[in-house]
Amino acid sequence: MNIKKLCEMLLPVLAVPITIILGYIIRRIIFGRLTSWSKHTKTQIDDIIISAVKGPFIIWALILGIYIAIEFSVLPENVIDIAHKVLLVLIVLSVTLVLANLSVKLIKTYSSKFEVALPVTSLTQNVSRVVIFAVGILIILKSLKIDITPILATLGVGGLAVALALQDTFSNFFAGFHIIASKQIRIGDYVKLDSGEEGYVTDITWRTTKIKMLPNNVVLIPNEKLIKVIVTNYYLPDKELAVLVNVGVHYNSDLQKVEKVTCEVAKEVMKNVQGGVQEFQPFIRYHTFADFSINFTVILRAKEFVDQYLIKHEFIKRLHKRFAQEGIIIPYPIRAINYEQEEAKNITGI
Repeated sequence: MNIKKLCEMLLPVLAVPITIILGYIIRRIIFGRLTSWSKHTKTQIDDIIISAVKGPFIIWALILGIYIAIEFSVLPENVIDIAHKVLLVLIVLSVTLVLANLSVKLIKTYSSKFEVALPVTSLTQNVSRVVIFAVGILIILKSLKIDITPILATLGVGGLAVALALQDTFSNFFAGFHIIASKQIRIGDYVKLDSGEEGYVTDITWRTTKIKMLPNNVVLIPNEKLIKVIVTNYYLPDKELAVLVNVGVHYNSDLQKVEKVTCEVAKEVMKNVQGGVQEFQPFIRYHTFADFSINFTVILRAKEFVDQYLIKHEFIKRLHKRFAQEGIIIPYPIRAINYEQEEAKNITGI
């Protein structure tokens, strides 16, 4: 056996491992330098691209090695043709997968920085993946010289039947897009439904909207029902909200002093308690001559919905202590009987 024939036999066998080793060395050198370079840049696009391409690089090296092995092999033409088509499909699928993951990561990274039409949710991420994969499949069919017209016609007829069978599913699907596009309910918002459920919106999927309640439970609301109920969004137009605390004082109280002391305590709470809006000036409004007290409302302000609980907690503790020091009485629920009036009734017979 001469050397030429020996090389022709060994080259297809050695092509795959040699290509993989070279690919690993190239990836280690090139991507190591690219990673070091990306650390000194301000944008995150280069980091995302490097991370997305680095993984499948060895797979592409493997495909290249198989292609070289096939080219130098003595396989029949029909087998080589089939192998070329399989490799083409693998390349297109791997590139499609990289582009799909790349698009999702870019959307995640930059959607929070820019006001976009469709915020990031499971629904928008999955739709972007589906669109890219659909384009990849069309490219594969086109490369394999498969006529897609009959396929599209079949999908059209079959799609109509599926749409009728999955009417509720599609209703939730398009309702989810309406929720996202309207921006009235967004990921991270604190909302309350008219049925009583309330919590943070954690995700909007193709079928349901996930709401995480304060007790750490998750409520799944069908998208179609969510657009039909009354929803209070505590994060619109902004997160800050008024915190109202009702208080009552004795009728003998000096109301001017009560107002002064209450506002001093409220200002202290705004400045020192986490979640309070420091620049806000608290105030009170008297509103009721009640049965046993003169009632008023203290108006404070919280940075977001859940901050109100700690603010109320600290305010009530500090106000109770300060009222005790100032001699301001918060009366118990009592009823006083006017005996002179009752005697007058008995005398006159009224």
